[in-house]
Amino acid sequence: MSLFQRSTKPKEQEKEYTYESGKKSTHNPYIDELIEHYKARLLTETNLEELTSLRSGERRLSIERLINQFMAEEKVVIPSHEKESMLLRLIDESVGFGPLEALLKDETITEILVNGPSEVFIEKYGKLVKSDITFRNEDHVRHIIDRVVAPLGRRIDESSPMVDARLPDGSRVNAVIPPVSLNGTLISIRKFKKTPFEMEDLMNYQSFTYDMAFFLESIVQAKMNILVSGGTGSGKTTLLNAIAKAIPPKERVITIEDSAELRLNRSSVVGLEARPPNVEGTGEVSIRQLVKNALRMRPDRIIVGEVRGSEAFDMLQAMNTGHEGSITTVHANTPSDAISRVEGMVVMAGMDLPTHIIREYIVGALDFIVQTDRLSDGTRKVINISEVYVNEENKIEVQDIFVFHRTGLTKDGEVVGEFRPTGRIPRCLDRLKVHGVEIHESLFFKKEGETEDDGINRIHTL
Repeated sequence: MSLFQRSTKPKEQEKEYTYESGKKSTHNPYIDELIEHYKARLLTETNLEELTSLRSGERRLSIERLINQFMAEEKVVIPSHEKESMLLRLIDESVGFGPLEALLKDETITEILVNGPSEVFIEKYGKLVKSDITFRNEDHVRHIIDRVVAPLGRRIDESSPMVDARLPDGSRVNAVIPPVSLNGTLISIRKFKKTPFEMEDLMNYQSFTYDMAFFLESIVQAKMNILVSGGTGSGKTTLLNAIAKAIPPKERVITIEDSAELRLNRSSVVGLEARPPNVEGTGEVSIRQLVKNALRMRPDRIIVGEVRGSEAFDMLQAMNTGHEGSITTVHANTPSDAISRVEGMVVMAGMDLPTHIIREYIVGALDFIVQTDRLSDGTRKVINISEVYVNEENKIEVQDIFVFHRTGLTKDGEVVGEFRPTGRIPRCLDRLKVHGVEIHESLFFKKEGETEDDGINRIHTL
């Protein structure tokens, strides 16, 4: 489910999730003991690495054969339904992710949050609810984390109590353990849809209008530099992935990410991923190093999943020196805040420059800021599409072209509002025409029958 997924959902889908694929189950202590016993035998008597590398069907058959062999040797007989349950849990515990396996397979779940062994929350349709899945104890949670990080050559212990990792399906995992965490082991999993959403899908979820989608695709096609801004979970990466589809197919695109999330599904895409230090504290490859290296790889476009630090300077430098049409994201609450955040990142890069020089550098690189937001009802929307330019007084201005205008809440807590053009004509129309995109000025004015609202015609001077 996309980060832009609407929060409305059928009543029958509002259910709690339990261990066995969302079904209610009562644990038999004897079965629990058998599971622990056979898990220990699998660990000591088989090659789990080899089992893990098998396809899911072959893996299940191999484990089933081994368990049948163990049970025959020990003359253990249990009812068939309990045996089936035991096999499922053994597979999840031995080569899967234990109680989290059912949640990971549910494509409608976008976030999984573990607050110690007894609390597991999920985000579904934009709403955070508590599931009734639990772990046996703190050691059980730690075992699952070890299953995640061990194949990546990472570790998590008291000397290194925080870790970022990625599951085989691309889901992003963050874990924190005591003493840093005061509530036991904490796990946060951000899931990503196997088939990325496109602009039409996001329009169906009312994340923006057709006019806004057309304009966004036009400025991407015309190689305008775009900064997607928003808070955590506001849908920045989902939107970036969708608008990047408008890049002409013949152009060479290089993506740079801290943790690989983008799926552009196009030819001539090269992906680079940062690497944290290893157990010995060496071998780190930073986003900044990757941005510098990407400039030597003959890119037509550079897409940075998110700028967080000194790499912002190198990204702006790339945008300012011929690599037009680049896109990146940043954490910020408004377009104006996004400018300030990037300014702070340039300072982090060690650039001893006056503030006005840094801002001129930024405005010379950026053409548009697209602001996303996760509203109180769980929906994600593009709330601003803003043009960045220098006015006649040599001051930076951020001019809103489209905005989402909130008008209230329903009794059910759903946000009421509408997308509107502000009546401001973007300065890039001639450039769009050069790239084969003609947009009539009427796109930026209210349609007949709409009411005027001076509050949305905004220009922010910095």
